[in-house]
Amino acid sequence: MESVKSENRGTKEARNQFLRDGFLLVRNLLDQDEVAKLRECLEASKDIQEHAYGRSDGMGASSKLAIWNMAGDDVSGMVARAEKIAGTMEILLGGEEVYHYHSKLMMKEPKTGGAHLWHQDYGYWYQNGILTPDMGSVFIPIDQCTRNNSCLQVLKGSHKMGRIDHYLIGDQSGADPGRVEVAKERCEHLYVEMDPGDVLFFHSNLLHTSDQNHSHMRRWVMITSYCQAKNNPTMVHHCPQYTPLIKVENSSIIECPRLNSTTDKMFMDPAADKSSATLCKL
Repeated sequence: MESVKSENRGTKEARNQFLRDGFLLVRNLLDQDEVAKLRECLEASKDIQEHAYGRSDGMGASSKLAIWNMAGDDVSGMVARAEKIAGTMEILLGGEEVYHYHSKLMMKEPKTGGAHLWHQDYGYWYQNGILTPDMGSVFIPIDQCTRNNSCLQVLKGSHKMGRIDHYLIGDQSGADPGRVEVAKERCEHLYVEMDPGDVLFFHSNLLHTSDQNHSHMRRWVMITSYCQAKNNPTMVHHCPQYTPLIKVENSSIIECPRLNSTTDKMFMDPAADKSSATLCKL
C-alpha cells in the first residue's frame, strides 16, 4: 500500500496525495519508545477505565471505547498536540489552524471486538452543526493492525463523493448501503495494515469500516480528530466548539512524565451524544 516517509509528510506531494486519495499513510511516524510510552499511558489511565463503555455492532459482538474532548497534558495529550500529528493534519487540511475535536481509544479485544459499518465521520458530525467537512482524523495503532484482527478498510478517493446520507443501523450510524455498494464498484477497496508507529491521516468524508475481530490478537487504536478553527460548529453539542490547541514539540511525547492528565479531559458520557440519535432508522 502506498505510503510516505516521515520526513515527507508535510510536502506538497504528500498533500496532493491526501487530496487525491482522502488519506495519507505515514510509516514509522512514532518511534517505538513513543509507542511504548503511549501504550503504557492508555493502559494505565484511570479515566479510560472509568469512562470506557461498550457498543454493540448488532451482529453479536461489541467493542469498548472511551472518548475525551480535551487533549490534556498526559502522554496521549502530547501525542495529540505534537507538531508531527496536529501540525501534519493542519497542513493536509490546507494550512488553516485546527483544534482538537475529540480523541478516542477503540478497544477491540480478541475474539469479541465488534464491527463498524461503512461510514463517513462527517456523515454524522454534520448533525452537530458543522457546516463544512474541513475536518480529519488521525488513526494511531497501539497494537499491530492486520486483516486477521480487523484492520481499518477504506475506499480510496471516496471522500470526493461528498457527504452521503447516513442512517441509524442498529446502534451505529452507517452510510446509505446502496450508495456504498456503488462506491465499492468505483473506488479501490483497501485494507490498511499497520504496525505500531505507523499513522494514518484521513479526511472526514472518507468511507471506512472494520470487521469483527475473530483473532487471538488485541486491536487497540487511538483516533484523534481535528476541526478547522474557521469551521467552528454553529451549535453547542457534546464535542467542543473552537478551543485553541496549544501544539507542542515532538520531544514532549518522551519527556512527558504523566500517565494521567492533571487537566480535565472532559470524557464523554455516551448518553450525551445526540448526533446519531437524530438520524433516521433504516
